[in-house]
Amino acid sequence: MVKTAVEIEKMRHAGRLTAKVLEALDDFIRPGISTLDIDQFCERYIIDTLAARPASKGQYDYPYSINTSINHVVCHGMPNDKLLKKGDIVNVDVTVEKNGFIGDSSKMFCVGDVSSSAQRLVNVAQQCLYNAIRIVRPGATLGDIGHAIQTHAEKNYYSVVREYTGHGIGRQMHEQPQVMHYGVAGTGMVLEAGMTFTIEPMINQGKRFVKTLGDGWSVVTKDRRLSAQWEHTLLVTEGGCDILTLREGECP
Repeated sequence: MVKTAVEIEKMRHAGRLTAKVLEALDDFIRPGISTLDIDQFCERYIIDTLAARPASKGQYDYPYSINTSINHVVCHGMPNDKLLKKGDIVNVDVTVEKNGFIGDSSKMFCVGDVSSSAQRLVNVAQQCLYNAIRIVRPGATLGDIGHAIQTHAEKNYYSVVREYTGHGIGRQMHEQPQVMHYGVAGTGMVLEAGMTFTIEPMINQGKRFVKTLGDGWSVVTKDRRLSAQWEHTLLVTEGGCDILTLREGECP
């Protein structure tokens, strides 16, 4: 769970590459393209430009390189040939493996002009992640992280999905610990310098309840209201934390 100095440098490299994929999508995602187009762009960018591997492809027999979750899809959305339209919000979740270590990050993209209610959800979900990141330091607890997310979401009259969590990450995409996005401050595992894990809250416009579609992967809100998610891979440092997947120009 706690990484060595050598492992941390490899995690930093994988994280930087993961951020580059999402940066590259800023000029690619637009109305009229499909999520399958996004998947193919990311796969080629990871392999050809970054000389790395899309870690999601083949994981648990998943056939694509990324997840693309549109509007009321909470997470694990499978790319398909349906075209994006103006007003959609879409989460792109990217994992990159380089030199045996994995970075994991996701970002919300607004397709053209979106409604004020959709934009507000996207913004609050991102702030939930940022509030949690500010908690991360040696001596803080996993409960502190969950509490920060839950408090901000519920203050804004949104709900937090509870079935899916952040996770430890390193040589494997999913390692210990599980990082809940709700909880009681001061409870749970105490953080130590050298830990690496993701925080990836899924925030719903309506109720928190979800269901999985027939494809076995795509998770949607039961009430079909919008959902938004942001994710970063973090390293606990002696003085706080480093965001290993921080994108250029991003200011948490």
